[in-house]
Amino acid sequence: MDRDHLIDLFSEFGPISLRKMFSGFGISADGVNFAMALRAGLIFRVDELTIPRYDAEGAKPFQYDTRNKTVVVNSYRHLPERLYDDPDELAVWAREAVGAAKRAAARKSARKTAGERRPAKVTPAGVKPKPAAKKAVKRKKAVAKVSAGRTGKRAAK
Repeated sequence: MDRDHLIDLFSEFGPISLRKMFSGFGISADGVNFAMALRAGLIFRVDELTIPRYDAEGAKPFQYDTRNKTVVVNSYRHLPERLYDDPDELAVWAREAVGAAKRAAARKSARKTAGERRPAKVTPAGVKPKPAAKKAVKRKKAVAKVSAGRTGKRAAK
């Protein structure tokens, strides 16, 4: 989809901003990114309030392939194709996507202000995490190299 087509498609919704992104455009309104227009079609931001509507339409989550795996992004869903021909209803879905994007941004900023940390990554079974002692040794060696560089002498290990 080109810029002009997207602007026409969202004419009933209101003004949008388009920014080059991957193989298409990121779409934003009210300072919030709420959709993407990629080769795969239009993909809207969703949350727990809007997902049931997409499920009822059979809309699948956005996914892409990397060299090693397929990544599924559950916070974005493909827009049902019937909406491409109905600008009025597309505007309703777009407003809901903006709402979902704003709620996600509010949750993220609330988490940051509360000092909440993201959950630690879970390591796959059978993979041992690096012990903290190894990390400390690496840091110590890095500091020694920097110190040696400043004084011109070899730092003790």
